[in-house]
Amino acid sequence: MNAEEAYRWLIGASATSPCDEFDIHAVAAILALAIAEAGAGDRSIADGVGLERRALVELITEMFPGAVATLKTMVDDSAIAIDDEEQSLRDILGMYSTGASRLECHLVAMIARRCKCPHHLWQDLGLRDRRELSVLMKRHFARLAEKNRQDMKWKKFLYRMICGSEGFTLCTAPVCSECDDFSNCFGAEDGESRLAWARNAPHVAA
Repeated sequence: MNAEEAYRWLIGASATSPCDEFDIHAVAAILALAIAEAGAGDRSIADGVGLERRALVELITEMFPGAVATLKTMVDDSAIAIDDEEQSLRDILGMYSTGASRLECHLVAMIARRCKCPHHLWQDLGLRDRRELSVLMKRHFARLAEKNRQDMKWKKFLYRMICGSEGFTLCTAPVCSECDDFSNCFGAEDGESRLAWARNAPHVAA
């Protein structure tokens, strides 16, 4: 199953879910990429989203009830390895979650895991564009979004937060406006969505 097929299948399986439409879209996008990666032999679905079987089945049951039976056969019981870097990302996200809901606990793990992928964070979450990532962060990590008022690239911002909390400095520029590499942190995050076919998914205003 490729990412497009997985996304459409998940959205169809969400028909009876009581969850918010945009949240379903965001989680389906992340999970669709993980399913495609697993199909290509890159890593397991659980490893792709950073959730062990029990947590992943809980999330699927709530958001994609029509896919539970099939996904249970696709997700193994392997433990998820979390290194210091990923744990630091989890700690920062968890500290600033808006309501500490179960969904936000799952999003903490999924975003931290996808931060370690090589593209822009919005791309590795399967979102359509950076604006959708901003919507997601404002909704579920409001205090963190407020701290990023200069609109730094989210992956850069999260790692900068880690550095600050652990007592060392990510860069030596006194202020961002004086940095010779300003665009590296604040430039446009252009590019195609890894799930460009999701253009017709629900839109939510920022």
